[in-house]
Amino acid sequence: MYKDLDEFITEYQHTADFWYDVGCVMAYEKLSKFGSEDWQELASIVHNRPLEWQKKLAYCLDTSCNMYELEILLSLLSTEDEELFEICIDTLRSFTTQESKKMILDNPSILNRVNDLLPKAGIVSKKMLEDFLKKLNA
Repeated sequence: MYKDLDEFITEYQHTADFWYDVGCVMAYEKLSKFGSEDWQELASIVHNRPLEWQKKLAYCLDTSCNMYELEILLSLLSTEDEELFEICIDTLRSFTTQESKKMILDNPSILNRVNDLLPKAGIVSKKMLEDFLKKLNA
């Protein structure tokens, strides 16, 4: 299944808006069929894919809010790309279990970076970052 998802994201060349409206729904369906081997394969290739591919994937990694999705998102947070970082944070807002929150809180560099971005973030990004912090501390 992971190869199917990889090819789908790679070959999906429609406009970005179309991806977020339609393409991600199709990617959700593929992700919902993943087994543990698929998740492991995906985790092993994610950092070798182009930045736009990573952004598309990060947007879709809350299909079941499982540990595989969480670990991939956390690994993508090491990016220097601000947009990918914000997409990951936006997606992480769906991870509300105590275990998920603990994994995020155990990595203070994530919170430091969010707090560094807040003062210079636009209105929409700022609200999303604040909501992330609020949900994390709830």
